[in-house]
Parts: sequence; structure tokens; C-alpha cells
Amino acid sequence: MATRIVIIGGGPGGYEAALVAVKEGAEVTLIERQGLGGNAVLTDVVPSKTIIATAEWRTIADRAPQLGIRDTDGSDSAEFSEHIVDMAAVNARIRKLVLKQSHDIATRMAQNDIRVIDARARLVSPTQVEADGEIIEADAILIATGARPRLLPSAQPDGERILTWTQLYDLTGLPEHLIVVGSGVTGAEFAGAYRLLGSEVTLISSGERVLAGQDPEAAQLVQEVFASRGMNVVGGARAQAVESTGDGVRVTLADGRVVEGSHCLMAVGSVPNTQDMGLEEAGIEVDDRGYIRVDRVSRTSARGVYAAGDCTGVFPLASVAATQGRIAMAHALGDAVQPIELRHVSSNVFTTPEIASVGSTEAELIERGIFYEVSKLELARNPRAKMLGIDTGFVKIFGHTVTGQILGAVITGSRASEHIFPLSLAVAHHLTVDDVASAFTVYPSLSGTTSEVARRLHHMQDPQGR
Repeated sequence: MATRIVIIGGGPGGYEAALVAVKEGAEVTLIERQGLGGNAVLTDVVPSKTIIATAEWRTIADRAPQLGIRDTDGSDSAEFSEHIVDMAAVNARIRKLVLKQSHDIATRMAQNDIRVIDARARLVSPTQVEADGEIIEADAILIATGARPRLLPSAQPDGERILTWTQLYDLTGLPEHLIVVGSGVTGAEFAGAYRLLGSEVTLISSGERVLAGQDPEAAQLVQEVFASRGMNVVGGARAQAVESTGDGVRVTLADGRVVEGSHCLMAVGSVPNTQDMGLEEAGIEVDDRGYIRVDRVSRTSARGVYAAGDCTGVFPLASVAATQGRIAMAHALGDAVQPIELRHVSSNVFTTPEIASVGSTEAELIERGIFYEVSKLELARNPRAKMLGIDTGFVKIFGHTVTGQILGAVITGSRASEHIFPLSLAVAHHLTVDDVASAFTVYPSLSGTTSEVARRLHHMQDPQGR
């Protein structure tokens, strides 16, 4: 008899786990009540990065005059940024892409004979799940229910003027003045995108700089770019209340100041979807914020029950959720397992410019007392960047002073998310700066800067003396 696997949640953690389990010969049931793809596809990654891609086009168009592209009258001062953004069309395209991606996942589930149930699930015990009145027996269970936007009692979304990031895609027009509360990754990404699209934007930041969790130099660069584009960043401020005025919004700050605009986006974090699903009855521990406690192979406190993704609070990334899900199924089905190593995770902030990072941060290296050296070069020096009109960004590598091993890296600039991959390989496989520097790069290419940054740390040697 095949091992019976029940997966609750159809996001990356759930559907990737389902594919692993069925390939191992398991009988898989996946329960999802909002559509396959989860938040990553339906309300978060796919839609947000699509609107960011639309906004990024504006920066490319703005570089046209310096590249020698003229208006039809021969002028080299054409205002390419004056293109009109049809928000209804942008959001219609987003919805189309979301449906296509969700459909593609559903097709893969069907092709692999994975049973999909459209219902709300609840654990009856560590071996039983109830869905739509049916009790499903399981040899192993994976919980991958994700998270949802955190709401403040004094700033309740109405879907029209006060919005969460899941509600932005219902707008039919571009906000005249968007106030973004929260300057973490989500807030900064949307603030930057809507400013490029043409909205006046005010970003409310509780700290003095945006993106407090990112490399300080990279975050400072992004904030300077925001300011150069006319964004108003209000630092050291907390929103105390947000109210709709009918045709706009009024945001009251903790110090008594009031900011008025046409719309307000609340980007103040997430909360896990772990309530009212039988976790306590099944003996599954959660922390004081409601996140499911898991170990490095995704096991919960209940035997045979695993959890993956944003509901665990490990790392709110789709790639991490998928990895957790795959590890969970491998462990449950007796396959070889390599526990997740969070220092190997690469992440990206999709502002313009982007911030990509992998490995240890400089603050972590200092805290751990690691001996390291820093090598950094501006992208403006790169010949390919000059050809493309890119004059913002840098590559930074942290190398171990004794071994030469690459401990971490940060890339800020256009398509940083694409260029971090070789440095992710370096961190994951304990490569040295010489290993990276000796690999060929295309000339001219933006990746040439990564090689040069590593080359500048050549004097550091690894234990084998290479």
C-alpha cells in the first residue's frame, strides 16, 4: 500500500512537496481553498513583481535620450516618462498572468495523479485531516498554509482607499497620492513601483532609513534613488491611525502629524494562517506569534506532521517554502535529506535598483567575530553598464581573511536578482574568491564586475594553498 500523504495548502511549499511525494510513489491529496499557487501566485509574488516590471520599463524609457534615441521632431529632451499608465489594463494583465500560472500548477497536479480538494482543512489528529466533511487518513501530513497581511485595529482596510497589498490589483486608476505605511521589503517595493508609474508617493518609515533589514550601503542607495525621483520618505515615524475621508485618506502619526493622500497601502508585516485548524488538538506547537515550530527538516512537534513556508516563520520566501516542502517529503518517505541551511539562501528586494544578497551580512560577521575583508566596486565602472546607461549600483563580496572563502555578498543594481546566482553557488559550495575570479565571464557583461571584485581579494589563500 502506498504511503498516504495529505498536504494542506497549495502554494510553493505545498505543490512542490506534492510533486516530490508522488515521484516517490506516495498517494497524495492536496487541500487548497483559494486556488493553486498560494499567496506567491495569487496575491503576492507574481502580481507584485509584474507591476514592478511594468514600472521598471519607465526607467529604461527615461534612459533613451542619453542612448541617442530622439523624439520624432529630433529633440533629445523628449519626456519619455510622460507615457500614460493604464492601471486597469496593467491589473487586467496581472490577473491574466495569475490565472495562467495557477492553471499551469493545476495541470501539473492532474498530470501526476495528485488529488486536489477545494475546501478548508482541519486536523482531527496527527493522522487525520477533515476537508469538506470527509475524514482523510494520512501516514504523513504537511501544513503549508502561508500567511496574510497584518492588520492594525486603527487602520482597517476597506478595499477602496485603505488597502493591503492583496487589494491593489482591483484598482482601476493610478492613485494620485499613495501613502505607504511600512518601509520593509513590501512597502519599499510598492512605493518605488508606484512612484515610477506616476503616483505621488509618501513612504512612512519607523526607522530613519528604509529597508532596515538590508545591507546599510545598499539600503541607503535605494533611499537616495527614491528621493531623486521625488518620493517623500518620512523617517522615524509610526502610523497611529488611518481613516478614509471618502475621496481620500488621512494618516495620523504617533507624533501628531497628519499626512493626507488619495490612497493608503498598509505594509506592516504578515501573520501566519494557523488559526482554527486543529493544531492544538493534534499536538502541534506554535510560538507566541502563531508560527508553527519546525526543525531543519520541517518536522513539527507532532510525529508525522511537517510544516513549510510562511506559516513557519523561518524565512518568508517562496524558494524557502518550496525547499522546506521538498525536504519534508524526502524525510517523511525515507529519502536522503540535507537540512535547510539559511545562510545559503539568496534573496532579492525588487526595488529599482534591486538589492540581492546571499550568505552572511557584514553585521553578522562582526557579531560572530569572523575575520573578513570587503571588496566593492561600483557598476558605473563596468563597460556593459556604460553601454546600457546604467550608472547606479555596486557589487560587494565578504571574503574570509584566512581561507579566502566567500562568506557573503551583496549586489545592488539592475537585475541584481539574476547576477547573484554565481555568488550563491560560491557560498553554498564554500568556494574561494580565487575560484570565482578564475572563472571566465563574457566581455562585456555586468557579471564582469563580480569577477573583478573577487579578483581584488586574490591575496587571501585557502587551506590547500590554491
